[in-house]
Amino acid sequence: MNDARPAGDSGLLEVRIERKAFGSASGQHVDVLRNVSFVLRRGEVGVLVGPSGCGKTTLLRLIAGSDTDYEGTILRPAAGKLAMVFQEPRLLPWRSVEDNVRLIAPRVDEATLAMLFDVLELAQHRSHYPGELSLGLARRVALARAFATDPDLLLLDEPFVSLDEALARRLQEELILLVEKRTVTTLLVTHDVDEAVRLGDRLLLLSPRPAHVVAELPIRLARPSRGSDDIAAVKAEIARHIGGNNGSATT
Repeated sequence: MNDARPAGDSGLLEVRIERKAFGSASGQHVDVLRNVSFVLRRGEVGVLVGPSGCGKTTLLRLIAGSDTDYEGTILRPAAGKLAMVFQEPRLLPWRSVEDNVRLIAPRVDEATLAMLFDVLELAQHRSHYPGELSLGLARRVALARAFATDPDLLLLDEPFVSLDEALARRLQEELILLVEKRTVTTLLVTHDVDEAVRLGDRLLLLSPRPAHVVAELPIRLARPSRGSDDIAAVKAEIARHIGGNNGSATT
């Protein structure tokens, strides 16, 4: 039995997953998540970090409501507008950049759209089609599409994976600019611990299956103030709880 509904406190995300299991080929039920609990406040950026296959993407799907087969309670922001950015941009190839955004957010006004395209450096690509875009540009369109809906809750499943470091850093900066401008409650999955420390307000460290939260690490320093020593200290704390090598935690 599950209970997914808006929370009383606008912007609050409260997750209490008692159990999530999948059926195996042998007919047995394999626990993926068990006793996963955390709360994100309005405007907070939470980051899920954990070993490969521990259930981070599964957890996002439960929160998004695309999978309702679990035991527990999920309280989403009261206004209920949710956007999700996947690993792949998932753009319609026969629609232009602007049409891809407007199809998801038909009520977006021109001023908002122009601002998003300006921040994400898409202004010159409004009439282009996905086949004409690089992967980095397509990822920008996916972000624009998400923010055009003016979400209360934003879920991101490794949106910068497979990008080169310089481009990933630029997109991370653009994401934070948009999140802070809109005060969106955000939950991000990443395999990159450096990325987690740069972007997050609260890191949620997950155990191997069945996954549970082994530690919550709040990062109180403002993002522009996080130097290399601060990042290294948080990474060392992450490694102490879940292990790690070369600053990454594979998914």
